[in-house]
Amino acid sequence: MLGANARAAVGRFWAPVVARLAKAGVTPDAVTLVGTLGAVGGSVGLIATGQLFWGAFTVTVFVLLDMLDGALARARGGGSVFGAVLDSTGDRAADAAIFGALVWWFSGAGDDRLIVLLALLCLVLGVLTSYVKARAEGMGLSCDVGIVERPERLILVLVGTGFTGLGIPFALHVALWLLTVGSAVTVAQRFVAVRRQARGRALLTPPAPPSPTSPPSQGRVP
Repeated sequence: MLGANARAAVGRFWAPVVARLAKAGVTPDAVTLVGTLGAVGGSVGLIATGQLFWGAFTVTVFVLLDMLDGALARARGGGSVFGAVLDSTGDRAADAAIFGALVWWFSGAGDDRLIVLLALLCLVLGVLTSYVKARAEGMGLSCDVGIVERPERLILVLVGTGFTGLGIPFALHVALWLLTVGSAVTVAQRFVAVRRQARGRALLTPPAPPSPTSPPSQGRVP
């Protein structure tokens, strides 16, 4: 997985910028919003209109802000619960915009139904990848496994899109095939990890509240 290494490298790159933003009082939430809106705007305004190279370039620039908001939060003394939810929501919105833009272009003027199918599969598998992890962590389990996480997903789709925009044949086809297979394997890996950790553990459910019409139990002191 490239996630940890990529974040460390980007963190070093952004360190001077983070220091200036923290000094200027810029909040991590503001950076998250700018990154999300920029990625969505680049997807809708450029990729969805067939300007694949410049769309991929623009989205890449704004996606890098996803690394910046976390570093800025740490520089300001730590993030917030709201910021964490906002960041995760922004990630899902940006991912949906990228793949949705590919579906829009290639189902119309781009005229490539295979790319449409692959982009839809990648979108669904990406959502499942994130959902399994979130659900597992909500149950107190660890789910940091998988050969394709968000950094790898973005690298593949944006490089494939950019190369296609430069006229390299089948670049996006190859990227989306790799992403489809890798994402399916990742979902399977996460289910296996959850099953292994959850073996022998019962799901704890809160007791049902007493019915207002049920008679009081015998011997209870009022």
